[in-house]
Amino acid sequence: MTRIRRYLITGLLVWLPLGVTVLVVKLLVDTMDQTLLLLPEAFRPDHLLGFHIPGLGVLLSVLVILTTGVIMAHFFGQQILAAWESILNRIPLVRSIYASVKQLSETLLSTGGQSFRKVLLIEYPRRGAWTLAFQTGTEMGEAQAKTGEEVISVYVPTTPNPTSGFFLMLPSKDVVELDMSVDEGLKMIISMGVVVPKWRTNPAAIAEISLKK
Repeated sequence: MTRIRRYLITGLLVWLPLGVTVLVVKLLVDTMDQTLLLLPEAFRPDHLLGFHIPGLGVLLSVLVILTTGVIMAHFFGQQILAAWESILNRIPLVRSIYASVKQLSETLLSTGGQSFRKVLLIEYPRRGAWTLAFQTGTEMGEAQAKTGEEVISVYVPTTPNPTSGFFLMLPSKDVVELDMSVDEGLKMIISMGVVVPKWRTNPAAIAEISLKK
């Protein structure tokens, strides 16, 4: 029975990650395939070929995004974008949503930004309990002025689904910056602490911890 149990666990360790990966990729491909519905029915590949080829929606999505980027990177495209945003800004509810999503996208996709560039260790939800968080910003404006402290914004993801979580503003003295990368931090969160990244020992960090003790 011990040997059978070992074989079962070994088999699960092979198939479980592979199965989850296939399901996630399939979900993404199926979602992107919905972009084919934007084409007139007579021009859809499945109508022309007589059968459906999975993944064509991915190519169409990439092509649309790339073409949009090429057009908008030039002066004429910027004029179109400005006119489009001017229309959206006149619609009460839409302008709030659009402005928020645009600012978030620009922050996340900016190569020089600070969002999601650092993994932090914070005490949450109470003193003595620690969890991982990601730094999302350092400019707190009014909150920074009225607290009288250097405050940073952090995102505390839930596990095993890191796309939901909590937004907190914490004094910078109450957070510990970790050496692990964002990818390593996400792996640790998704695995519920089972996958722990190898610590790249830093002599300076060890000395700092010793001094604090």
